[in-house]
Amino acid sequence: MTFCLDSTIIKPEKNKDINNLVLLLHGYGGDGKDISVLTLNWKRYMPNTIFVCPNGHQSCEVNPIGYQWFDLTKDDAEYILIETLKAEEKINKFLDEIKEEYNLENNKIILCGFSQGCMMSINIGLTSQKPFNCIVGFSGKIINRDDLKKRKKCSSNTLLIHGELDDIVSPTYLLEAKDFLIRENVEVETHLLKNCGHHIPNDASSIALNYMLKKI
Repeated sequence: MTFCLDSTIIKPEKNKDINNLVLLLHGYGGDGKDISVLTLNWKRYMPNTIFVCPNGHQSCEVNPIGYQWFDLTKDDAEYILIETLKAEEKINKFLDEIKEEYNLENNKIILCGFSQGCMMSINIGLTSQKPFNCIVGFSGKIINRDDLKKRKKCSSNTLLIHGELDDIVSPTYLLEAKDFLIRENVEVETHLLKNCGHHIPNDASSIALNYMLKKI
């Protein structure tokens, strides 16, 4: 089957059954291959899991060899919201395709993302008709709290990890997201990592892996 988004796909080794799926959404200017590096460690402990890492639906305005989920060249909250809704529509179509291809429902799918990918994962994970297994987000934020509050339909369990030295997406957004999720009755776990900037260090990857293993 041809999907609506080009993707890097890491299937279980030795033709093992696919019981779970992790959707990995990259950050601004990245691509599916970049974020697929996380699977090098994860797949050893998740042998019946397929990892799907799509490229964003738009070429990045700042880095033409990379991709984006929404444009950041305009500092306009309304414009960004409109663009994120377009991205949601594309990702949801992609999710429908991969659910059909691998015969999996939301409760067998983990939404995981870095930066922009984290922001999209939160939106999709809370506006779906049925909750996902969980959301795992690195270095992100809630794009528009008022909009998300209006559209929220489910309460997918959520893990958020952020570096205290992040100078791209301020760590204060971690606290804002935690407060929002608690108020909206979403089970949330957060970790603020010391001496960590805007990236995913090994300890963040390990925290995420342990969280996912508990959920599946």
